[in-house]
Amino acid sequence: MATPQGARGPAEFAATAARARPATDNPQPATGTAPLVLTGANVVLPTGTVNDGRVIVEGSRIAGAAPENAKAVDVTGHWLVPGFVDLHNHGGGGASFTSGTVEDVLKGIHTHRLHGTTTLVASTVTDDMDLLAQRAGLLSELAEQGDIAGIHFEGPFISPCRKGAHSEKLLRDPDPAAVRKLIDAARGTARMVTLATELPGGLDSVRLLAELGVIAAIGHTDATYEQTVAAIDAGATVATHLFNAMPQIGHRAPGPITALLEDERVTVELINDGTHLHPAALQLAFHHAGADRVALITDAMDAAGFGDGRYLLGPLEVEVTDGVARLVEGGSIAGSTLTLDRAFQRAVTVDGLPVEDVVTAISANPAKLLGLYDRIGSLEPGKDADLVVLDHQFALKGVMRRGEWVVDPQLG
Repeated sequence: MATPQGARGPAEFAATAARARPATDNPQPATGTAPLVLTGANVVLPTGTVNDGRVIVEGSRIAGAAPENAKAVDVTGHWLVPGFVDLHNHGGGGASFTSGTVEDVLKGIHTHRLHGTTTLVASTVTDDMDLLAQRAGLLSELAEQGDIAGIHFEGPFISPCRKGAHSEKLLRDPDPAAVRKLIDAARGTARMVTLATELPGGLDSVRLLAELGVIAAIGHTDATYEQTVAAIDAGATVATHLFNAMPQIGHRAPGPITALLEDERVTVELINDGTHLHPAALQLAFHHAGADRVALITDAMDAAGFGDGRYLLGPLEVEVTDGVARLVEGGSIAGSTLTLDRAFQRAVTVDGLPVEDVVTAISANPAKLLGLYDRIGSLEPGKDADLVVLDHQFALKGVMRRGEWVVDPQLG
């Protein structure tokens, strides 16, 4: 059973984080291994795939030319793709980002790194406002130290009609003052807030978030098509797990999905685990939005990379059976146990998407949304040496983060 832990103050948190962090997770810029030249792979670049290509790693970054002392590593027959970037992740490895200790959070981060996610945003779930503010203060320490890319608040500003795995008694309207309280508690590390923008205060909160440079995401919403258009015009730019926890498309009431798919200003999150979406729905989103407007996410909870059993998601009890997480009371899907390597493999081998489109959706687009594309999201000289090695069947074989192997492919 994963259970919530007591909140601690920032000073105690920072001291514990320093003790808990493994040497490989040093928040300072990584020195990397000895210079490497990864050769012979199918290298996916922003301009397309280069067959029999190479990637040069020097220190913590990708280099444009190989130094004389570089070690050659033959990865012939494999794919080299950028490290995955997860915008929406609640935990993994048995650990929760909402309620776990510092050691738990670091364990969850490491679990996802083992599956190719070299950058992630820690997502919270609906809880008491004071507890969420405390949690934001704690998570901000990890963001400032480089362990996470920031904080995503999913709830409490969502619709009781579309609450999913959120506690209804803790939901509240998106009053701008309440939204601002969480943003301030995050001390500059808030990256996204999911809101039901049709609720009182919703549009004003979207405008506030846009002014503060925080992503306003439409989700867990009962909005009409017209209300969704108004929210996009007010500054909302992301659809939280499109199709899930929102009205479905109707021929007379097209609803939020249609508005979110048709507007070029919106990036749509998709959970490609085979449970949340039918393959045809995934294809529909890629077809209408285009790969440049899709972000593949996990929406992972504690059980990702851990196993079946009973867990807590915020204050609610969850049963995970055969890898599918559902609330014990009511049976709603409660996040996922997905990791992004599985999402990538499924997108290519089951859904038949071009590898380049999947890379765009799983690395480049989320990096751009976070304002980090100058550092991550593609295999280009000068960027962090964050990369994933996949075999010919797109199974994960190696993971590098900032020039250090998290998973050593041991290929040569």
